Amino acid sequence: MSKGVRSNFYADIMSQNQEVTGSCHLVVVKLPNGETLRIMVDCGLFQEKEHYDDNQKLICNPENLDYVLVTHNHIDHTGRLPLLIKKGYAGDFYTTHITKNLMPLALYDTCRILADLSKRKNIPSLYASKDVAQTINKTRGYDFNQKVRLSHNAAVTFFENGHLIGAAMILLQLSYPGYEDINLLFTGDYNNKNMFFNVEELPLEVRKLPLTIIQEATYGYVNSTEMKAVFEENVAKAIAEKKTVIAPVFSLGRAQEILYVLKKMQQDGRLSTSIPIYFDGKLAFKYTGFYLSYAAELKLKVKEFLPDNLQTVDDAMRMSIIRDRGTKIIVTTSGMGSYGPAQTYIPAYLPQKNALIHFTGYTAEGTLGRLLQTTETGSTVEALGLILVKRADVQYTNEYSAHAKADEMIDFLKKFENIRMVLVNHGQADVKEEFAKRILSEVDTRNVGIQNHGHKIRITKRKGAFLAPFRICKKSKQIFTKSIDKNYKKI
Repeated sequence: MSKGVRSNFYADIMSQNQEVTGSCHLVVVKLPNGETLRIMVDCGLFQEKEHYDDNQKLICNPENLDYVLVTHNHIDHTGRLPLLIKKGYAGDFYTTHITKNLMPLALYDTCRILADLSKRKNIPSLYASKDVAQTINKTRGYDFNQKVRLSHNAAVTFFENGHLIGAAMILLQLSYPGYEDINLLFTGDYNNKNMFFNVEELPLEVRKLPLTIIQEATYGYVNSTEMKAVFEENVAKAIAEKKTVIAPVFSLGRAQEILYVLKKMQQDGRLSTSIPIYFDGKLAFKYTGFYLSYAAELKLKVKEFLPDNLQTVDDAMRMSIIRDRGTKIIVTTSGMGSYGPAQTYIPAYLPQKNALIHFTGYTAEGTLGRLLQTTETGSTVEALGLILVKRADVQYTNEYSAHAKADEMIDFLKKFENIRMVLVNHGQADVKEEFAKRILSEVDTRNVGIQNHGHKIRITKRKGAFLAPFRICKKSKQIFTKSIDKNYKKI
């Protein structure tokens, strides 16, 4: 942007999350008539540690928000929506029909967990069930590919993105008579492929638009060809050695995927149908029911994805399962081991050599899963108020990640014809930086920004140039870290 030239029509994009969890973006749109639109995309919980203070803070005053858009039903994207209501947000939440139907399960469960935490720590709860109820009542669901007019100057379209059922990319189109449109595409967490449903490319008319793409980078450090498919092999080996297998899973998406993987192993003769498979996690049960009820959305081959000899577990059964020394598989929540029935199974089996604890996805800093990952076998570990010796075989796999890998994300970006800027977010700091550099070297765009908490990036059209902190210059291949507004004020 030329010195001294000021645009009358622009959008400032800010992010609250520094790395992976706590996803929350704020778009502040300045219109030429002096009006301002404030649009939030997601408002999730921080999960790395017990981020009580971080979760209490919001990127803006909710009373000033005009619209809130939701990409998908994971609590690191939805977990603080009721807090917006509690703090004064009076508008609606916009998402897909499926996500709208899924949200009550996640939010009420999160509210219960937060209430339990509040009692244990003697701290105020983040929000109450009445805030959840209002959030659900104010959520509006729409079809994929349906253009929804928010106002005279803003429209939104949700596109299926393959992360999980109901998950969407969000195209936010901002317009004003006499000015070029500002088109913002929030990828959300996305996956080019999904074992449960087909993921279609974005329509050509979208890929031709002049776009600023807000791009996730969770797995921006690894190519799909580098992913190691180890879960099935490890499970088969453990069963052959007559071990108990504990597979912590996320309730939505990962639980259903792991059940399908076990089903395939049975069909292929690699897992005997005589081996009992226990499925433990009330929220996971309910989400699995949703998958079954949305059978029309699923690929033909996975419409019946439940393995043989599957038994759901209630509270009364749990201890008898643990006392049973026979070979078995336990699929249980939560995925990082810090909540749910996993808090019972992991301490019970961690000291046992005849057990395999196999985490099936990302484990954040400060979670039980990450702690076990960094603890050597034979060493003691303090977990869940207990001092335990780690004797079990503890393994991790990222092969079932619901996120696109680096090469897949690059291929995705190459399909757009007019990328004005890519803003890299939702990834560890070093991953975002390296992936941003890769975008510059492989994708036809001159502007790549790295989103971090406490900085804003201004999107405007003025002689083809954009103003952005943390911009990587294609010419020099260097990152400039001068912020235009490092300590932005609450808006």
